[in-house]
Amino acid sequence: MKQNSTINNVVIVGGGSAGWMTAAALSKHLPKSINIKLVESDLISTVGVGEATIPAIRIFNQGLGIDEAEFMKETNATFKLAIKFENWARQGDSYFHAFGFYGYPVNGVPFHNYWLKQNNTIKSDSIHDYNLAHQACVANKFAYRQFNPNDEDSRYFYAFQFDATLYAQYLRKISEGRGVERIEGKVVDVLQNTQSGTIESLVLESKKTVSGDLFIDCTGFRALLIDKTLKVGYKDWSHWLPVNNAWAVSTDYPKGATIPPYTRARALSAGWQWRIPQQNRTGDGNVFCDAYISKEEALDEFLSNLEGKPISDPRLIKFRTGMREKLWSKNCVSIGLSSGFLEPLESTSIYLIQASILQLIQNFPNGEENKSNQNEFNSLMKSRYEEARNFLILHYKATEREDTKFWKYCKNMSIPDELAYRIKLFEDRGFVAGKKLDLFSEHSWLAVYFGQRIMPKAYDPRTDNLSMEQINNNLSKIKMGINNSLDKMPTHNETLKAFCPADIATPLKNS
Repeated sequence: MKQNSTINNVVIVGGGSAGWMTAAALSKHLPKSINIKLVESDLISTVGVGEATIPAIRIFNQGLGIDEAEFMKETNATFKLAIKFENWARQGDSYFHAFGFYGYPVNGVPFHNYWLKQNNTIKSDSIHDYNLAHQACVANKFAYRQFNPNDEDSRYFYAFQFDATLYAQYLRKISEGRGVERIEGKVVDVLQNTQSGTIESLVLESKKTVSGDLFIDCTGFRALLIDKTLKVGYKDWSHWLPVNNAWAVSTDYPKGATIPPYTRARALSAGWQWRIPQQNRTGDGNVFCDAYISKEEALDEFLSNLEGKPISDPRLIKFRTGMREKLWSKNCVSIGLSSGFLEPLESTSIYLIQASILQLIQNFPNGEENKSNQNEFNSLMKSRYEEARNFLILHYKATEREDTKFWKYCKNMSIPDELAYRIKLFEDRGFVAGKKLDLFSEHSWLAVYFGQRIMPKAYDPRTDNLSMEQINNNLSKIKMGINNSLDKMPTHNETLKAFCPADIATPLKNS
């Protein structure tokens, strides 16, 4: 039985977050005998906007042996407890998709069923009052704690908001320290085996040739290897996720500003606007569909809604939502924007890069045909992309808005069967359908269901095993515990200043 990989040379094409995340992980987890090279050109820019993430990034960083405080200082990062959605179900609505738990289950029955029963009897408080992360966001508070489902003070996860360019630079230092060779140069030709079609080498503008056994396409939307060379098709999902452009700009903070522990997503006339707080500035953008609004009109709408002063020129980013038919074809694996893009609504881009890298490591080829490795990788990544896609579609579909043509389309569009099935189950009996390996937990789905006014017609009948007095007492106790935890929490600014102050011109102020 062959034990050792016959892959000797791995070539990563493209830098940015995807390229350097890949380099850092492979150099950490692959055998030392494998040579890793990364080819990138200083003349080719990356998307490089402010990046918001979900809690899974902490697992990735920990796997690289990264010190969290150091990473946050190096990337001007802030903590992220949630995404705040404004104007999605109705104009004037607001809710948080918070990375925390809703109450406690009783007798195996999820908490929201008890809340529904109470709400059916007497008008109860908002269900979001029973989520500590949600309430911390309302108060702009954050305590640096590790998740513990049995500790009232620690029933939440967190992620980060950071400068994507600085993150790539930080990972580059780590990768080069582990032996990754960076090659500067623009790829002008890709040479393939005339019989198998596998990629054999790259030709750079300098005439230098870079050979490899496995090539990883991190060239972003250009998809130089997976598309331009191997001609792997693309599944277009713009029917369900119709936005296809984004204006992006950086803005400054007012003096002494409170830095929120969450990203914002404010629905506009033909899309939505993001605001990603970092320690020294914010990343702002307007994601829109040009079938419903012109680029010029979208820019005007975007700039009129900015809360800070622009410190960069607006940049237009064009994209098409969807994913590759296969992320791994022949001896090429696409990672990042070259493999697909779902739009930034739920901050899944970095996660999908991370998931691709970890699946590649688990299914790393032995140098032969590797069809089983490829099939497993492609199957799992297809599931990851489709699950994330369906969660994003939910936000658009679950709207009552018909005040613009864009929102009218979203409200009435057809959706994937699996998503329709999940929504129907929740509407009928409050059941949150899910799979074992789902990225978004029951609590995430609950946040969006309730946040966008989807109310079940019924609740779990097992709640009748408790009297209304017992249910009311339990809910009061949970809410009191959350309020007590909130009272002890420092502000987000205070935690940043104590744990990870970045080296920036304007020092953080407590607020």
